Amino acid sequence: MTLVLLPGMMCDGRLFQHMPHHRCLDISQHYTVEALASDVLRNTPETFALAGLSMGGIVAMEVIRQAPERVTRLCLMDTNCEAETEQIKTMRQPQIDKALAGKLVTVMRDEMKPNYLANGQHRGEVLDLCMEMALDLGPDVFARQSAALRDRPDQKKTLANWDKPTLILTGAEDRLCPLHRHESMAELMPQATLTIIQDAGHLPTLERPNETHAALERWLEE
Repeated sequence: MTLVLLPGMMCDGRLFQHMPHHRCLDISQHYTVEALASDVLRNTPETFALAGLSMGGIVAMEVIRQAPERVTRLCLMDTNCEAETEQIKTMRQPQIDKALAGKLVTVMRDEMKPNYLANGQHRGEVLDLCMEMALDLGPDVFARQSAALRDRPDQKKTLANWDKPTLILTGAEDRLCPLHRHESMAELMPQATLTIIQDAGHLPTLERPNETHAALERWLEE
């Protein structure tokens, strides 16, 4: 069974560099979550296992809304099933404007990266990798992904209708998508397993790769 992984905002396959035997898809080419999910479905086998982190999880939820029969099992990591709040929406356009004006480094450094990680031994290395991925993707991708997140649909009904094997995984110290959001998602899916990775923030695949990989292996074997 093919495992498809969807990365978070301004991340690429390096987000999953410690996860063997998978296929990571790009989710940077469109301005809506719906179009990004349609792209995923065009570029995957007839059936596949699907895991997404942060924005990748948001796109994954739209994939199972559009074509639940195609996905055999689902993993949602450090993500959010709700529509964007008005407070966060108001922050998006100023960030987009800065990024397109040549200040992507500033936006990532001052407004986004500080919220990503727990304090840990490899925090500096992981933050450097996050910046490298963001700069490689560039400001146009930042604008498209920001717009997609801003206008995303609420997916609580989608999750309530989903009944296949599911892993909900989060870093215990994730401040962007805190634990209570994952507990709420688990309540919508009685079949789901909730796994909390200690000493990790928003990017457990990089912060605590061994523990995260082990959790994914258990989920794939269910």
